[in-house]
Amino acid sequence: MARKSPKGDPVQDAPQVAEAQHAAAGLPAIGHTLRMAQQQMGVRRTALTLLRVNQKDGFDCPGCAWPEPEHRHKAEFCENGAKAVAEEATLRRVTPDFFAAHPVADLATRSGYWLGQQGRLTHPMYLAEGAERYEAVPWERAFDIIAEELAALDSPDESVYYTSGRTSNEAAFLYQLFARELGTNNLPDCSNMCHESSGSALTETIGVGKGSVLLEDLYKSDLIIVAGQNPGTNHPRMLSALEKAKNNGAKIITVNPLPEAGMERFKNPQTPQGMVKGTALTDLFLQIRLGGDQALFRLLNKLILETEGAVDEEFVREHTHGYEEFTEAARTADWDETLAATGLGRERIEEALAMVLASKRTVVCWAMGLTQHKHAVPTIREVVNFLLLRGNIGRPGAGVCPVRGHSNVQGDRTMGIFERPAPAFLDALEKEFGFAPPREHGLDVVRAIRALRDGDAKVFFAMGGNFVAASPDTEVTEAAMRKARLTVHVSTKLNRSHAVTGARALILPTLGRTERDLQGGGEQFVTVEDSMGMVHASRGRLEPASPHLLSEPAIVCRLARRVLGHESATPWEEFEKDYATVRDRIARVIPGFEDFNAKVADPAGFALPHAPRDERRFPTATGKANFTAAPVEFPDLPKGRLLLQTLRSHDQYNTTIYGLDDRYRGIKNGRRVVLVNPDDARELSLAEGSYADLVSEWKDGVERRAPGFRIVHYPTARGCAAAYYPETNVLIPLDATADTSNTPASKSVVVRLEQSGTD
Repeated sequence: MARKSPKGDPVQDAPQVAEAQHAAAGLPAIGHTLRMAQQQMGVRRTALTLLRVNQKDGFDCPGCAWPEPEHRHKAEFCENGAKAVAEEATLRRVTPDFFAAHPVADLATRSGYWLGQQGRLTHPMYLAEGAERYEAVPWERAFDIIAEELAALDSPDESVYYTSGRTSNEAAFLYQLFARELGTNNLPDCSNMCHESSGSALTETIGVGKGSVLLEDLYKSDLIIVAGQNPGTNHPRMLSALEKAKNNGAKIITVNPLPEAGMERFKNPQTPQGMVKGTALTDLFLQIRLGGDQALFRLLNKLILETEGAVDEEFVREHTHGYEEFTEAARTADWDETLAATGLGRERIEEALAMVLASKRTVVCWAMGLTQHKHAVPTIREVVNFLLLRGNIGRPGAGVCPVRGHSNVQGDRTMGIFERPAPAFLDALEKEFGFAPPREHGLDVVRAIRALRDGDAKVFFAMGGNFVAASPDTEVTEAAMRKARLTVHVSTKLNRSHAVTGARALILPTLGRTERDLQGGGEQFVTVEDSMGMVHASRGRLEPASPHLLSEPAIVCRLARRVLGHESATPWEEFEKDYATVRDRIARVIPGFEDFNAKVADPAGFALPHAPRDERRFPTATGKANFTAAPVEFPDLPKGRLLLQTLRSHDQYNTTIYGLDDRYRGIKNGRRVVLVNPDDARELSLAEGSYADLVSEWKDGVERRAPGFRIVHYPTARGCAAAYYPETNVLIPLDATADTSNTPASKSVVVRLEQSGTD
């Protein structure tokens, strides 16, 4: 039976701490999944809904972007995917009565966990200037308010249009079309905060800013390197693919500052043997110091160059550029510097080298552990160098695999959600729709926050997401949002961003992935693109949480009609009625989507073209894959300080907090914990169970403090610590970003720990 939402906000800084686990999934995952799903949906709704997740005739999980295999299980979902579905398909409701009982000042004191547990939004809500509470308004009035504020701007560039990864291809295409017809490229998205570094590095080196492997390539590989990633929590279905690769003979090297249960052993809940014994996944664990990955791959590249016959000379000669300059830089790699940068022993690196040389087909997977450092882009370029040396791009079983975190975050970028669009995309848009889109680059996330802070942006519109909680430098971000004239959030559930508003604010409730979408043209479906460039349909089946909800495409189309009026020749009303007409236009604008409606009729979907993978053709400036030769960088750690990485608990997805446990790491009933190596803790006099404030240090001299964190002695890499976001986003300076990509450097924050008043 479904439970009601919690009334009180639980204490989150007094957790119970037990031993960390050494295996993921299995019976505990099943029990936890069913318990949380039933609390939100009840028994019958749980069964009906979960059996449709990731099925060919069902809906795409609103969680991660991991692809579906050709042959799918009846239960083709993971524990955290089930949590995401349960929170969307919940029976709990946030009605106008809730907002009458809870003024914005009260909501601002609540935790993200409490806000999310209240349930689904049911009505458009408006916070008038000077008002204390949101009140329900008709949709027409909501669109009028937005139109009023946009009309009052001196320039369309004073408005910002943010996108979260949940947004479908159809909605994303319409959203960027509206923004560009209005006259701005201010289209920041959540990619700016995660895999922007991957896109920047890959576009320069191989010509396509996406991964080059399909699921089948993992199954065919000899060696898989998983670097800076925790699949057991962030992409649990990836463990099934790794298990299959292992069964086919692959070896796995894990490169990470923390040991993670999922990469130690996977207890596959789909098989009896998996439930009981499981499969050991990692063959070699390299417990690397935060930010040491570029140094590691640079030294491996030097050692490959020094090994006779190890370089694929034919591939290098025929398909690459910049080899000589790269080899000159690589040969200067220094053992002592590398050992200091990585914290690894020489014998471990030599063991990794032996595995690399024994492999004919190598895949490197990575996530935020590589992308969120100042030197993230050169780090990923060095990974590309590593693969190019042995011809491991453009052959089966080999390639680059940046694992995207949010369902359709990659698709949104493909659809044109990008502040720096390619001229060819804008040319195609102009040809198809008959208007001249702006050519000047717009604002990414960090620059958008600066613009709001400085008064250069006055209207902020978010298509999904929780911008305030996801962004760095929390106090700066919140102050910037409060300076806006209007903040608008298209949302399914409450979150922190609804309590940190401009002078006026709107919450526009929308359909979720699980829900039936009926428009004037009949029942609709949307499409998504997974982390490996596969596109497929998603069809909700549940009745909408409220009759007052609109779909994301409908919201964009009605907004465009109200704001652009008769000056727009775009058939917005037609697009709202029938999403197939949107796909027809996508097919004529975006390469790879030709005959879109026909292709997506295939229940398995279709793969987008990828020239390096499909043809060993590299559409770079040189026409070849580019070796690069950046100087090796790694964070400098002053004495008495620790290097902090922000991370997720097992009971969260991005900024959504499902519960207060981190089961695999042994944390229960709390989130304000900091994981510290026991040897570091002794040197710094940090007793297990004591409390400390985390204070970050940055060249601007500003004190950024996260108070009241319980010290947990944990086997992190020496000199490194870890704590959950969004609680620790307050520590990340707005200007501490990756070179080139401008991604917040959330994985290498220098902190000192001071005794807390909580102690």
